[in-house]
Formats: sequence, structure tokens, C-alpha cells
Amino acid sequence: MEVQRVTREQAFEASNGMLRKQFYVIFSKPTAGIGPVLANIQAHLEHQCKIERDGILFAAGPNWTDDEQYWDGDGMFVIRASSIEHARELAATDPMHQCGARTFTVRPWLINEGQLGLRVDFSTGKMTLD
Repeated sequence: MEVQRVTREQAFEASNGMLRKQFYVIFSKPTAGIGPVLANIQAHLEHQCKIERDGILFAAGPNWTDDEQYWDGDGMFVIRASSIEHARELAATDPMHQCGARTFTVRPWLINEGQLGLRVDFSTGKMTLD
């Protein structure tokens, strides 16, 4: 069976009227188990917070096992980048990847639909993110 493919331009045209915002997803996997990941977690989190403040990081966090009970060291983060090459360069700056505790792959992700719920109560200054 022949696999059909749609070009980037065709996908953009098909989603006309949608958000069509380009992001990049970095899938990060341990290379030698959870030990080296935990040993480098602090530097990794500091890096993530920095790229968040710099406006690069959109979202990030660990991937649980399928039973939602454990973490084996996998993670995923979504970044803003100008190209897939730029996204790979940014992913490579993560201390977790630099030290070899995890390896990564990058996939382009076009966001078309979804919703972000944010509630700010002025009287208390409390913020809730749905």
C-alpha cells in the first residue's frame, strides 16, 4: 500500500482559518536509566526555567508510564524556534542532553486547535490555569 503524504503548504491550506502556529516538540529519553537523569535534574530544571523566561519554552514535563504510576525518565518539551535546525540547536543546549543522560528527537508541531483557560481573580490576585 502506498503511503500518501501532504506537503506543508497543503496542510496549511487545509487548516485555513485555524491558528496555524508552528512549534517544535522535543522528545527526551534516558540513555542509561533513571539514575543519570536524577543526577542531572537540577541543572536541567534551571535550564528549562531560563528558556521559559526567555520566551522559548511553551510547555514541558515528564511522561508517566502508561499506568500513570511511575516516571522512567522520559520527558517532552515544546519550544518556539525559527526552524527545525534551530530547535535541534536549542535542545542540544539542555544540560541533560549535553551530559549524555538523555538523548532527544525533534518533531515540528503545527498547532491549529485547542484552548487555554486562564482565570485571574482581581480581589485575591489568585490565578488558575485550566
